[in-house]
Amino acid sequence: MVQFIDDEQLVRDVESRIPSLPIAYWSKHKNAVQKKAACAKYPSIFELEFNNIYWQTLRSSNGTFQLFGAYYDIRKRSRIGPAVRILGMIDRIEPKVKTFCQLWFDGQKEPFIVKTFEYKYIWFNKWGNYKQGIYQPYLIACQIPKPFRGLVPASVSLVEKQCDTATNNLRVLYNRPLDDKKKGFAVCVKGLDFLYDDLSVRLVEWIELLGILGADKIFFYELQVHPNISKVLRYYEEQDRVHVTPLTLPGGQPNVPGFQHLFLSKKTTHKRQNELIPYNDCLYKNMYKYDFIALLDIDEVIMPKLDEDRTWNDLMERVVEKGMKLKNDTYPSYNVRNVYFFDQDQHEHDWNKDVPKYMHMLQHVQRAKNYTKPNQYVKCFHNPERVLTLHNHFPIACLGGACHSFPISTDDAQLQHYRADCVRTLKKSCEEFKENQVRDTTIWKYKDELVQRTRRTLDTLGFFRPSSAVGGMGRGRDSLYKR
Repeated sequence: MVQFIDDEQLVRDVESRIPSLPIAYWSKHKNAVQKKAACAKYPSIFELEFNNIYWQTLRSSNGTFQLFGAYYDIRKRSRIGPAVRILGMIDRIEPKVKTFCQLWFDGQKEPFIVKTFEYKYIWFNKWGNYKQGIYQPYLIACQIPKPFRGLVPASVSLVEKQCDTATNNLRVLYNRPLDDKKKGFAVCVKGLDFLYDDLSVRLVEWIELLGILGADKIFFYELQVHPNISKVLRYYEEQDRVHVTPLTLPGGQPNVPGFQHLFLSKKTTHKRQNELIPYNDCLYKNMYKYDFIALLDIDEVIMPKLDEDRTWNDLMERVVEKGMKLKNDTYPSYNVRNVYFFDQDQHEHDWNKDVPKYMHMLQHVQRAKNYTKPNQYVKCFHNPERVLTLHNHFPIACLGGACHSFPISTDDAQLQHYRADCVRTLKKSCEEFKENQVRDTTIWKYKDELVQRTRRTLDTLGFFRPSSAVGGMGRGRDSLYKR
């Protein structure tokens, strides 16, 4: 049977696939806004220049811009007032080219045009790749003019000359709850690159643990993943516990499966620069919705240490109070020290008999005695009202002044990092970490609930052997198979 789809359904479908495309606005106003204008007609969505599906392009006289998203920012601490911030990459360091923002408001036949306020570099030159021709991450600011303050632009285009017909047009996102009530904690996960590694069972354990700790939602970005990981993500998406955004690399960087993985594993500085796009997109899409945003990898967990701290909320109520005593204000971020829980060969360690063997974190309770140094390899709870740009480990720029980060005591919490080895930059001290280990069963305070939740999910997904479906929750369920 042939199924027909009308234009309205098509618009909704395209908008869900490419959130940055203002197709609904264009569809509604195309007859009015595309008539001849004195300056800068509204660009047809068919005349925009797309790059690798999710990016839109501006080719200037001095550099190419690949634009990913645009966001409405009216946070109180912003010194420039209401603004649209555009996230993207530019193949220039310290771009000199002058550009303009064409701001399109609903019901206006022509845009209001303002000069770009700033290009905010989301990187430090000492980290490498500081040369022309390599795509660099930037946050571009466009101030909202006074007559339009209080109105949210429908879309924005970046152009070199004021009256150019733009080759890009980004929907301005403003995800603010109607009742202005924030939830507690969001977690952002950079582009998943697990084409060959089936980490689906470990991912289930991790998602369930974060749910117990109080993560309201986890926002994943997906490059290339194993089919079983896709199965896990779709399951949690249906429950509205996670959101998955497909992602590509911009410009001439590879997006072919396999080749992309090779590129990211060999070109680590390029990889780290690219990661800043999903992290900051996640911040700006969710800055009005959550009290705290944490950037985590799927092999690490912020673990409250005290028995009375069952959740992140319990932990942060005490931590924020400690910070207030120091400077009578909230901090842009609160950082947690990193400690390694080494994987080792699976059979070198003793199995904990009352824990299923597939529960990776619950089984690995030996850790390095020493933490990595303060402010190194930390992860943070970020206050989205205060941070401007984020890096994997800490904020790079903050609103209203310097980025002071409050160090959470290791008596209160630790970043449990489950790895086979240290990161490359810690190679010299890694042997010392491995030789001096202690038993740490802090995670076991969640053991019963975590085992039950994980088993239930794996059973629903059909990851157990068929024979184990008989006999309730018995030990036969330790036997996994995956289609």
